[in-house]
Amino acid sequence: MESASGISDFRPHRVVVLALDGLLPFELGIPHRIFGRPKGPDGRRLYEVVTCSVRPPGPVETDADFAIQVAHGPEALATADTVIVPASYELGPVFEQGVLTEDLAAALAHIRPGTRLASICTGVYVLAAAGYLDGRPATTHWADSDRLQRLFPQIDVDPDVLFIDDGDVLTSAGVAAGLDLCLHMVRRDHGTAVANEVARRTVVPPHRDGGQAQYIERPVPDPQQAGTTTARAWALGRLHEPIQLRDMAAQESMSVRTFTRRFREEVGLSPGQWLTQQRVERARHLLESTDLSVDQVARDAGFGTAQSMRQHLQAALGVTPTAYRRTFRTASGATGADESPGGVGALR
Repeated sequence: MESASGISDFRPHRVVVLALDGLLPFELGIPHRIFGRPKGPDGRRLYEVVTCSVRPPGPVETDADFAIQVAHGPEALATADTVIVPASYELGPVFEQGVLTEDLAAALAHIRPGTRLASICTGVYVLAAAGYLDGRPATTHWADSDRLQRLFPQIDVDPDVLFIDDGDVLTSAGVAAGLDLCLHMVRRDHGTAVANEVARRTVVPPHRDGGQAQYIERPVPDPQQAGTTTARAWALGRLHEPIQLRDMAAQESMSVRTFTRRFREEVGLSPGQWLTQQRVERARHLLESTDLSVDQVARDAGFGTAQSMRQHLQAALGVTPTAYRRTFRTASGATGADESPGGVGALR
């Protein structure tokens, strides 16, 4: 958008990170790393990331042997489009009684209505104590989930997922799950192509579904036992084809029963759930980056029919293929295929 003078009115989405005493430096750095990378086609940054404290500018203690100098006070929260609260090990009354300290309550009062809120790990306690999670689902690190549920019985705590997207409020499990949450927000804001580019530059997996288990029994296979890596690579190379469980098991020379157990131990999902997740990601990529009709996208992603893909996208993303393509279209121009009887227009 341009003003009357011809000067662009573009303003990057502002992410304000609330740094609390006792914070974990790794988790504080996650929003800066993920949101500091995305750029639009014109090279402009899509986000602006600012760190603030509940006090005037100054040092904030960490759980390490150093402090972090924060340049902004709580007033910065009033400028946020998204507020992120990373974990802290010194939440005091928030963690023990579920009540906000005076300075924290005063800081949160700066947040404007409609601001998107997110927490990483125990940062969820701050959102909970402020009442933002009443009647909502939420998650945190599995080791803290029981305490969270006891202190805030009005919250539906799920300790088994990486993150929960409840629209304007999002919560994640501990440490690395914060990466998954922030990448998810970038993907939600700007599509898979932008999020995948950030993931590549950060050298992390581009997508771990929020419903994936926090704690996987055997994330690294025993060297004396066969894993399921070969089968997963084999399946990814032929998502457009019908894939049977027995065929995946055969890639590892395992029985179906043993393969299914080993797969869940390593990935945290059943083979069927994992396949559906990968096909949804393939469909998202094709809808964003190609002019293929929805019928063709459905076939290439392995869903078979447009109706089947529509149901899976609705379940996973809450939108139809038409709405998703309209929001995240990166190919230049629209094509007649979109409005053909078998194209996107048919799925409205």
